[in-house]
Amino acid sequence: MNQRIEIRQANFCEAADRQALQRLMQEYASDPMGGGHPLPESVIEALPDKLLHYPGAFSVIAWSDDRPVGLINCFETLSTFKAKPLVNIHDVVVSADYRGLGIAYQMLECVERIAKERDCCKLTLEVLQGNERARQVYLAFGFAGYELDKFYGQASFWEKSL
Repeated sequence: MNQRIEIRQANFCEAADRQALQRLMQEYASDPMGGGHPLPESVIEALPDKLLHYPGAFSVIAWSDDRPVGLINCFETLSTFKAKPLVNIHDVVVSADYRGLGIAYQMLECVERIAKERDCCKLTLEVLQGNERARQVYLAFGFAGYELDKFYGQASFWEKSL
């Protein structure tokens, strides 16, 4: 596979970027690492406008020629311990046929550039324990488990559905 990969920030005013988001999010949700079930059509339809109008939200898309092959969705929020913005990386997907080519790493580099332009103090993300491929990419990029004190251990990501 010798296609040139282009990584760029999405513009959800553009139809191609909207469709790329929708296709890649559906692909991610259908993958076992994304839950294994497609998203409802109402969610897929609403998502580009929700991201377009959500303060601090941005996405990065990887393109191989005219085909979207990777996506990262991010949200800027605030570090209360630093009194500076941070970027939470919320979704990361690379199409199955393009995994292992360094695309996730390249998209993370783009996210990091954007975060630095926004004067952010850090990037955060969560990853499943069993997603070894993603864990290796994140470790290679410089991510590590979060802890304040070794005595109390690493932080865990929890949720409560509403």
